[in-house]
Amino acid sequence: MEEKKEELGILDILLDEDNEDPITLYDENDKAVRFDQVAIIPMEEKLYAILKPIDEMEGVADDEAIVFFVNEQSEGDATLEIETDEPTAMRVFDEYYKLLDKAEKQDK
Repeated sequence: MEEKKEELGILDILLDEDNEDPITLYDENDKAVRFDQVAIIPMEEKLYAILKPIDEMEGVADDEAIVFFVNEQSEGDATLEIETDEPTAMRVFDEYYKLLDKAEKQDK
């Protein structure tokens, strides 16, 4: 999937704590798909984004989210790509759940 927003790069959008706008990515057929950002997880020298589709996606349930990794290009640009390695995606989700547990304990 590609991000097509000229003004800001995907890293600027993902790392902006004040951004509440959906992230629009485009599939291989150039169809726009909107996502809510769930989390950013730095892990193993990569940056991962957990995104939940707002628009219906084939093969993705309403309550599911997708793990993407940030693919930094040599020109300084970055794209989001779906993490296809299931064990890696599960480790990203595990790290997210650990962060949630830690935040809950701090709130008590």
